[in-house]
Amino acid sequence: MLDWSLSHEKPSEDCDEAELDPKYRESVRCKIFLGFTSNLVSSGIRDVIRFLAQHHMVDVIVTTAGGIEEDLIKCLAPTYRGEFSLPGALLRSKGLNRIGNLLVPNDNYCKFENWIMPLFDQMLQEQSTENVWTPSKVIARLGKEINDESSYLYWAYKNNIPVYCPALTDGSLGDMLFCHAVRNPGLIIDIVQDIRLINGEAIHASPRKTGAIILGGGLPKHHICNANMFRNGADYAVYINTAQEFDGSDSGAHPDEAVSWGKIKGSAKPVKVYIDVRKFEILLFCVLHTSTR
Repeated sequence: MLDWSLSHEKPSEDCDEAELDPKYRESVRCKIFLGFTSNLVSSGIRDVIRFLAQHHMVDVIVTTAGGIEEDLIKCLAPTYRGEFSLPGALLRSKGLNRIGNLLVPNDNYCKFENWIMPLFDQMLQEQSTENVWTPSKVIARLGKEINDESSYLYWAYKNNIPVYCPALTDGSLGDMLFCHAVRNPGLIIDIVQDIRLINGEAIHASPRKTGAIILGGGLPKHHICNANMFRNGADYAVYINTAQEFDGSDSGAHPDEAVSWGKIKGSAKPVKVYIDVRKFEILLFCVLHTSTR
C-alpha cells in the first residue's frame, strides 16, 4: 500500500498519453483512506493522526463525532488522567466526565460552546450567499478556525485532506448544533452531498489504487469499505481492532466478509490485526513514518 506507484503497473491499452510518462507514473501513489474511532483521539493516538495529516501521508480521513470534537476541545482545555474505577456519581457531583480513565471537566465543553457558537452564526449567514454546508465542509471550517498546530483537523484543512463524519450530530457537536438551532434556527448541513463526495473519492481514484487503514470498527470502518464498493473494492486493507467476528457486527467482520460485498478486491491480500490500537501506536507510527510517500 505504501510502496505502490503506477509505475509498477503496465500501461493499459486505453490509457491517456500522460500516463505513459515515466515520471508521472512514478508520482501516482496509492490513495489511502484512514478511519478511526473517537476513543483514539481521546486516549492518546491524536498526535500520531496529527503527524499523518501534517505530512500528508493519508488522503482521506473518516471518523466519528467524538473524533472531531475531542481534537478541537483539546486545543481549548486539557484532559486529565484518572482511573477506570472512579465512581460516576462522585465525578458527576464534581463536574467531571469520564472517558475510560480520562477526565474531562464540564468547563471544557463550556469553552467549546463559547468558541463554536459564533462560528455557527457565521455559517448560517454564509449559507444563503456562499456555502451549502456538508459535514466535511463544516469540519474543514472548524479546522481552519481552530488554527492550532496540535490539531489534526488544522493540518487536514491546510493540506486539503477531506475529513468525513456522517454521524456529526452524535456527540457534543450534536448538542451544540441543537442549542444553536434553538437560539438561531436555520443552519442546514447536507449529508447527501457528502455521501457523493466520499464515494467519489473511491470511484474517481483511478488510475490510483486505493488502500484502507482502519483503526477500530463501527461507522468509520463501514463508511470507508462501502465507498470502495463503488469501485469494486479496495486494493489494500489493514484492519486493527479487538472485535470478534462471532457477534455478526461489522466491527468484528473479517476482511474476507468485505470481499464478499465487493468492498475489498478478491485479488487483495488484506490483513486484520487483533490488538488494541493504542498498544499498536508505536509500530503504526514507525511504519507510516518510514514510508516512501
